[in-house]
Amino acid sequence: MGQSFNFQGVIQAFRVLASPRLMIPNLVVRDIRDINFEQLHKAGIVAIAFDKDNCLTRPYGNELHPPFEEAWKKCKEVYRDNVVIVSNSAGTQDDKDHQGAIAIEKALGVHVLRHQEKKPAGGHELLHYFHPTPASQIAFVGDRALTDIVFGHNYGMLTILTRQVVTEQGDNPMAVQIRRMEHRVLDLLDRMNIRAKEHAIPVDAQVLKSIHSPTTSSEK
Repeated sequence: MGQSFNFQGVIQAFRVLASPRLMIPNLVVRDIRDINFEQLHKAGIVAIAFDKDNCLTRPYGNELHPPFEEAWKKCKEVYRDNVVIVSNSAGTQDDKDHQGAIAIEKALGVHVLRHQEKKPAGGHELLHYFHPTPASQIAFVGDRALTDIVFGHNYGMLTILTRQVVTEQGDNPMAVQIRRMEHRVLDLLDRMNIRAKEHAIPVDAQVLKSIHSPTTSSEK
């Protein structure tokens, strides 16, 4: 299952030009193994949403990346029904009869949000799903700065960027190039000492199992 053209993504890219802090995550991790879900929950983040491709699975795959099994199990134990996947393919109008979403739910054991608008738009649909939890108590985790991180910031969520992708093999070639560009821009903003806007709920380094600098990229 592929993705149709993301018009909202283009519009939001122009917003980022005017306000680059929109693409800067509150936290940067290597991958989901570096998130201490228990500490994150104790800090006040009571719901969590994930991108799928190259955050949890290989591109366009349904199965969890095997090294993530322990971390994913812990996430589901801590957040129970308050964890959901928001994909720009599965669960959207591109997903005929939502068969892709159903397959992912079976493979990963969590709900896939059905939504009309694609990230970085459509956050109201996620907020409706988690209602009455306020946006400030929701974390969004993903590998893409211009979609996942901008999406989270647009709606007041805590944003977590997974810097190391599962694999570039089989990914959309344009997505690969844009992600690499995003990393270069994030590195530049970091050197300029430009930081994300402070989140409503202070979350410190205790929620990370290990610290990885935003300037460290695993992509070769």
